[in-house]
Amino acid sequence: MEELTSREKEVANLVAEGLSNRQIAEKLCIAVKTVENHLTEIYSKLRVKSRSQLICLILRE
Repeated sequence: MEELTSREKEVANLVAEGLSNRQIAEKLCIAVKTVENHLTEIYSKLRVKSRSQLICLILRE
């Protein structure tokens, strides 16, 4: 996960905690669309295709 920015790591960890995009947006005081954009970048950088794959990857680390 070194290739992620600090904000992307924060979003990824909140996903792993089970928060929805809306909950993440509210917690970080950003728009839901911004969360979606971060997730798109995270998926690309980590080469995962879904939220569940992202969670599995985070839990392994």
